[in-house]
Amino acid sequence: MNEALARNLSETAAGLDPYWMPFSHNRYFKRHPAHRLLARAEGAYYWTVEGERLFDCLSGLWCVGLGHAHPRIGAALARQFETVDYSPAFQMGYPGTFRLAERIAAMAPAGLDHVFFVNSGSESVDTALKIALGYHRMQGEAARIRFVGRERGYHGVGFGGMSVGGMVANRKMFPSAELPGVDHLPHTHDPAHMAFSRGMPQWGAHLADELARIVALHDASTIAAVIVEPMQGSAGVIVPPVGYLQKLRELCTRHGILLIFDEVITGFGRMGAAFGADRFGVVPDMITFAKSVNNGVVPLGGVIVRKEIYQAFMTGPEHAVEFFHGYTYSGHPMAVAAAHATLDVLESEGVFERVRTLEPVLEDAMHSLKGERGVLDVRNCGLAAAFDLEPVADRPGLRALRVFEHALAAGQLPRFTGDTIAVGPPFISTPAEIAKMADDLRRAIRAAF
Repeated sequence: MNEALARNLSETAAGLDPYWMPFSHNRYFKRHPAHRLLARAEGAYYWTVEGERLFDCLSGLWCVGLGHAHPRIGAALARQFETVDYSPAFQMGYPGTFRLAERIAAMAPAGLDHVFFVNSGSESVDTALKIALGYHRMQGEAARIRFVGRERGYHGVGFGGMSVGGMVANRKMFPSAELPGVDHLPHTHDPAHMAFSRGMPQWGAHLADELARIVALHDASTIAAVIVEPMQGSAGVIVPPVGYLQKLRELCTRHGILLIFDEVITGFGRMGAAFGADRFGVVPDMITFAKSVNNGVVPLGGVIVRKEIYQAFMTGPEHAVEFFHGYTYSGHPMAVAAAHATLDVLESEGVFERVRTLEPVLEDAMHSLKGERGVLDVRNCGLAAAFDLEPVADRPGLRALRVFEHALAAGQLPRFTGDTIAVGPPFISTPAEIAKMADDLRRAIRAAF
């Protein structure tokens, strides 16, 4: 590193302290900012302040599938800013927002045909939980107040999402603020039976039967909804076993429990389909979404619900508010414009088909890591994959951090959580870029061990 660059980094580091970074090791980052400050992005790549190019192995945070600075999205935002930059969502409406809801409903599984807009995945989950409670109350079943989540599930960081989520680190500091009466299904990742599975594991459908035990324990009349990610992304690409989601659907239907799919990661292309519900052949009662709906350009999320759920709220005087919930930025015109442009690209450029073509490329590339020292498991589904690493004794997370840093030095920007490395490359990736990503990760693993 030359003297001028070192001085620039030192000056940059001195100004890092005021920012409290989310989900980050703040002290470590601010002592080691080299290669980790991003200056610009285009296509499938970032560039650091040092001028180094990084392949965006996780599409931002699972959201920039069409690549950075997509010209059609940029043009749509410019036009929108010059037309309507903001419009109130309470008691007023913007036509583009209504059209977007219509387009999303048309893409959703049959029967899910009403859309409530929010700004993030966390808000979409908390909104879905409120809708579930309100729906049962409107149906005369106000005793249905319990939710069932899943171990290792991630449903955002709102108090509702944290409560139904199953990530211990996200929960342990805030137990007094969790929703009461929440129970959890076991997670579905058991390396003893499914290590190095390609796609959906054959073992594990029976784990859905745990919902029957939970129903017997609490009584179905007290349970409002079950919420799961079709594919658990934030926990490290935990893929549902064959038949597992179908069993959950059957049990929920039998007991009058709503089934919510958190598709913040799996929605709008990551699974090679509009939604994970389509990929796995299971129709829930609600779908939460965010991220890829507008390529991560402007915060936008939402909940898609069955017509019966929407209609349950449409009672009482016509002039009265039916659902006391919403946000200042619900259906924000700028976010909506980016979403329309994104859906245009998804439809006109055959993106879902491209993802399905790239899926076996990613599968072969990542499973080629099997046999590398310290690699305990590799798994994949759609355009997503992850591998687990043997941890450093008594220092969980350090091994993955070392692999991450070696990967950065090689020009790759993956995601690490605990001792798991996850990738979800952009939909625009080439087979050569995916192969290089895997080869660079292989070298990073060898360097870390």
